[in-house]
Amino acid sequence: MITLQEIVKDYIQKTGISYAELGRKCGVNRTTAARWGSGQIRKLYGDQLQRLSDLVGYDVEYVLSNSYAPVKMPVLGYVRAGYDLFAEENYLGEEETSLDDARRADYFLKVTGDSMSGIGILDGSLVLVKKCDTIDSGKIGVVLVGDEVTVKRVVYEKNALRLAAANPDYEDRIFSMKDIETLPVRIIGKVISCKTYF
Repeated sequence: MITLQEIVKDYIQKTGISYAELGRKCGVNRTTAARWGSGQIRKLYGDQLQRLSDLVGYDVEYVLSNSYAPVKMPVLGYVRAGYDLFAEENYLGEEETSLDDARRADYFLKVTGDSMSGIGILDGSLVLVKKCDTIDSGKIGVVLVGDEVTVKRVVYEKNALRLAAANPDYEDRIFSMKDIETLPVRIIGKVISCKTYF
């Protein structure tokens, strides 16, 4: 069961907002907002409940009373499972997900192409992404290569970076340290999960 304390602390961690600012936005003083974050106050009512719901982007009352509470996250555009898709962020709407997933990630991207089909990331899939600029070797990342954006397994090799496909029809791409700096090649996210509709 999700608690008010978890909701408040997650929101503060994601946004960097202070308790004073949170209180101002919710119509309470800093001390009250801090008591929400410390777990001293566990319930909200009326206007405070509505203002906090508006702020975090989902129905706080529903979340507090249900073990599974769907929330909506933005679908910020397309990512290529393949290559040559120009990196342009286009808001495509929202996708429902669990609060737990919403706490671990920042947005969805819609996949075009099938170079990652071997691990279940298909053309049309939605990948849930956590913004980051580094990931562990072997993890699935969202990578900016010059002006294109792709989703691939990121493998660090001696003096090189391999973007590995999960479909034998596609070749891996290997970038030298010079390529990484000049193109540039940058990690912009880590894939947390994938949704595919049939």
